[in-house]
Amino acid sequence: MLQKRPEAEVFFFDEGRFGFKPVTGRRWARKGVRPMAVVRPGYQNFSVYSAISPFTGEDVSLFLPWVNTLTMHLFLAHLSLSLGERCCFLVMDQAGWHVSDDLIIPANIELVFRPPYSPELNPVERLWQWLKRHSLRNRCHESLEAIMDAVQDCLQVQPRRFFRACAGVAIYCT
Repeated sequence: MLQKRPEAEVFFFDEGRFGFKPVTGRRWARKGVRPMAVVRPGYQNFSVYSAISPFTGEDVSLFLPWVNTLTMHLFLAHLSLSLGERCCFLVMDQAGWHVSDDLIIPANIELVFRPPYSPELNPVERLWQWLKRHSLRNRCHESLEAIMDAVQDCLQVQPRRFFRACAGVAIYCT
């Protein structure tokens, strides 16, 4: 791949679903006291589309209401604009909307598909766990917008630390 386009960068891509599904976990409490977490279960959700370069820590994310070919096309157009004149290999799984014949792929992006059923090869999969742990766990949000704000704040505060932690996995996989 890189022999064809040595100037191209490598980005890993995935979508993550966030919403009112409760995320609970361990927390500190006095000995003998059982901690409680107030949650608000519900069915509203949104998807975060993210492409990450584990070598540089650069990320391009977009919050969209659902996953389908149209929203995938919107993300690819957004990524293409973010890259400018640069080219990239976008490593992703083989979801139906990723391999659709109707998907329009910009000229500066080349799609590379991972083997089926191999989420361990994608460092972005770990990003979703990290985001849920640091922005949603044991918290009660009043609205879907509040959840979006919490996820976005978490993405902006310390993403570099997370991406550097995933770099070893990505280097091993390439």
